[in-house]
Amino acid sequence: MKENQQKVKMSWAEIKRQKSLLIISAVMVVYGIVFYYWPLTGWVMAFQNYKPKNGLFGSQFIGLAKFKFLFSDPTFLRVIRNTFCMGLLNLISTTFMAILFAVLLNEIRHRFVQKAVQTISYLPHFLSWIIVTGILHDALSSTGIVNDMLMFFGIVDKPVNFFSKPGAFWPIVAFANCWKETGWNAIVYLAAITAIDPSLYEAATIDGAGRVQKIFYVTLPSIKPTIMVLLIMNIGNVLNAGFEVQYLLGNGLVQKVSQTIDIYVLNWGISQNDFSLGTAAGIFKSFVSIILIVIFNTWAKRTGEESLY
Repeated sequence: MKENQQKVKMSWAEIKRQKSLLIISAVMVVYGIVFYYWPLTGWVMAFQNYKPKNGLFGSQFIGLAKFKFLFSDPTFLRVIRNTFCMGLLNLISTTFMAILFAVLLNEIRHRFVQKAVQTISYLPHFLSWIIVTGILHDALSSTGIVNDMLMFFGIVDKPVNFFSKPGAFWPIVAFANCWKETGWNAIVYLAAITAIDPSLYEAATIDGAGRVQKIFYVTLPSIKPTIMVLLIMNIGNVLNAGFEVQYLLGNGLVQKVSQTIDIYVLNWGISQNDFSLGTAAGIFKSFVSIILIVIFNTWAKRTGEESLY
């Protein structure tokens, strides 16, 4: 009995001591409930023939009719393919380029040059997609620098209209994401490289390892847990392939490969006022993202790799 009373006293004493932190935590919990969980009540629209004038409680309940329509719509199936392929291509290319950039940047011995390059590499991250797509349009236009270089070296005889070729659209989107986010994504990998024990490099030097061998046998294995955790987290964003870049770069000639789920939701949910169908498409995207994270996290645990939980 006395032990229980002492535990209660210690608990209240700890609560009083951590009062400021608990208040801040409570504010963040309320913020999360209001802005992250309460809006999920809007998902009920996916199971209704939602009419704004009737509201959530006055609209007719239609069950899974909107989901059945989605998966019987050839356009939506094509949109799923586009979104998944672009998302996977973006994930692979941005992850590879971020790791490569971080490793190469770490090999720069001159600290001033390293910091300058690192700072410059961050800048594209802060540019809006309006600016990035404008730069791409100028560079890839018939009078842009890319066509000028191709013609100068005799690779093509006349300017290439890149934005009229469906096969070039996905690589263009992947390149845009790499150029914009490589420097920013490399921050985490640079931090992981910085945390590597210097004695490992010293031991590798004693064994006669060169700079390239140190990268493959010390640097990359040491940051492998970081790579795995970030991959698992980012795999859930595969269906978040983007909206702005596809919407801004897309046109009628590449429409079949440029539309994503987000654009589909815009066309149906906003343009045609079918909020129920747009909500159903959004729920599908969220559900697939959760499934992908669970699958890859389970695989990582079973293979002995770093995992989220």
